[in-house]
Amino acid sequence: MSREFPTGLTPPDWLVRNLRPRQAPVNRAAAVRASIAMALPLAVGLAAGRPDCGALASMGGMSGVISDTADAYRLRILHIAIPQLFGAVGVTLGALVLGHGWVAVATLTGIALVSGMISTIGAVASASGLVLLLNSVIGAGLPLPGAWWLAPVLMSGGGLLVLLLGLLFWPLRSGVPERVTVADSYRAVAGLLAACGSAVPGEYDEARRAVTESLNKSYDVILARRTHLHGRSPDLTRLLAQLNAVTPVVEAAPAAHQRGHRLPSRVAETVLQLAAAVEAGRTGPTPIDLPTPTDEAGRAVEHALRHAAEVVAAPDVELLGPAAAPAPPGRGTAAVPVTVSAVPASALHVRAARAARGAALSAAAWRYGLRLALCIGLAQILVSTLPVPRSYWVALTITFVLKPDFGSVFSRALLRALGTVAGLVVAAAVLTQVPRGWWDVPTMMLLAPLIPILTPRGYGYQTAAITPVMLLLSDILNHLGTALLLPRLVDSLAGCAIALVAGYLLWPESWHTRVGDRLADAVADTARYVESAFGAGTAPAVRARMRRRLYRDLSDVRTEFQRALTEPPPVGRRAAAWWPLVVAVERIVDATTAARVRVKHGAAPPSAAEVSQVARQLGELSAGLREATTLVAVRSDLTGPADSVLEPVRQEVAAARAIASPH
Repeated sequence: MSREFPTGLTPPDWLVRNLRPRQAPVNRAAAVRASIAMALPLAVGLAAGRPDCGALASMGGMSGVISDTADAYRLRILHIAIPQLFGAVGVTLGALVLGHGWVAVATLTGIALVSGMISTIGAVASASGLVLLLNSVIGAGLPLPGAWWLAPVLMSGGGLLVLLLGLLFWPLRSGVPERVTVADSYRAVAGLLAACGSAVPGEYDEARRAVTESLNKSYDVILARRTHLHGRSPDLTRLLAQLNAVTPVVEAAPAAHQRGHRLPSRVAETVLQLAAAVEAGRTGPTPIDLPTPTDEAGRAVEHALRHAAEVVAAPDVELLGPAAAPAPPGRGTAAVPVTVSAVPASALHVRAARAARGAALSAAAWRYGLRLALCIGLAQILVSTLPVPRSYWVALTITFVLKPDFGSVFSRALLRALGTVAGLVVAAAVLTQVPRGWWDVPTMMLLAPLIPILTPRGYGYQTAAITPVMLLLSDILNHLGTALLLPRLVDSLAGCAIALVAGYLLWPESWHTRVGDRLADAVADTARYVESAFGAGTAPAVRARMRRRLYRDLSDVRTEFQRALTEPPPVGRRAAAWWPLVVAVERIVDATTAARVRVKHGAAPPSAAEVSQVARQLGELSAGLREATTLVAVRSDLTGPADSVLEPVRQEVAAARAIASPH
């Protein structure tokens, strides 16, 4: 029989959210790569009589394992190879200042500033900045064997071994990850159609969010690969066209959901058939058996599915015709029509230069870089003035905790401490029960796969997986055994404390987070979307890009709010109060899309006065969000014909403006 916690012992919601593991599938291939890439160097080092060199290569392999997150082969090159280049520079600079006191402090502080600034550019730059600083700290805090060039070669070689293992099947499976990604988007859309009209609370909303995340991932994979191909790739052009073709199906779903009853099962089954064809790369007609539609929503779903089936079946990319590519991630992107047969390829060095220039001129990049530099500088001053045996662990902890794209600093500091304690329990068993030597190889084969397996569950789980691996490798280099355990715990706690004080509490933006700013931007974009949805001067391709960008921005807003919910009061409490408004804005976008689809398929369009009234109310809501710190209910004066397609939109806007903050 379950028992309730006494009221005084009930853990706070923000703590429960931090400790709850995320659900994620196990990437078996990544686990196998981690096992081989981190155990093989140890075996080679032992065979050559240089276990210390093998341990260094395994350390480099660990950074490659952490960066091994991309499905597409070409993206793996970027995600793993580029960070290794930065890591080689980092360990070289760190080794040069080892034992040089204040020179080391100044050097690592400067590297931290650069690392923090480039980490704000994007995913690859973030990984590169992380590895740059991590290897610099290791080089400056740990005596490395051999000549100055040996450690960079060994550590980079270990990371590149992960890449080599990841590319082994590229000749046999070229294009397969991209097809699987697009097919997964079709399957997510099938789940959305199956949830249309569901009376189960939250079922449709969860399915819609799954579609948004899947489409974001698919567009990122396809467009990122196209930008590295000069000229046209028929396979990628076809995949992009197939991805664009599912957009009308997604747009028709809100209209179908508004009817209040489920679609026939044949509708979702048709999308699953198309997904199978996309994944297999199969062209030719796909037999579809759809029910006869009886209203505008049904006609919209049928027309969208038949169009998607035609695109999937097209054997020649020239037959696909022009289709507007989606706007890339980020706010303020110009809506420039691009055909699927002519996406321009940007030179990598030009894009890198543009990104670096943007980071150098970004106030946010400077703020984060200065926060990281301050914390690393304090850590190096601490270990330079106090006898800290394994000094590099303090800075390593700060580097991981103060990542801008990894979530809340407060939450990561808490999870780092808890994960370190759990990892030390495993490390104690390994260091006391496993003799050093050849037994290290099978031990590493068992421990290394835990990193890619546990990382998706949360940062605390990742820390628990990394800690015993790092301690095993450190013991191979230093031969200190269980004497490593207590210093690791003390140094990790010291790093967490520095990150919390100097990287969190001293910066008002951390604990006075204006969680409504990004939501206000999304509401303003929603107002523009309402105007364009029923305006005569907006091209369908431009409107589709607006909708996709709006859903992507709302997905980012949701992620930002979920991070804020893991913060202690007042930030977490404020985010919890504003959370219903995030859901309300998503419902407004859904209702607007449904109204547009109904008009396209025969319903009477709304008057200009109706559209202007809704847009004005959304504009007022956006302006209010920028000025408010708590939500206050506002009466909404929205009127219009009851049978208008905008009536559901008016209801959702009225509901959004009626949300009040609990005091």
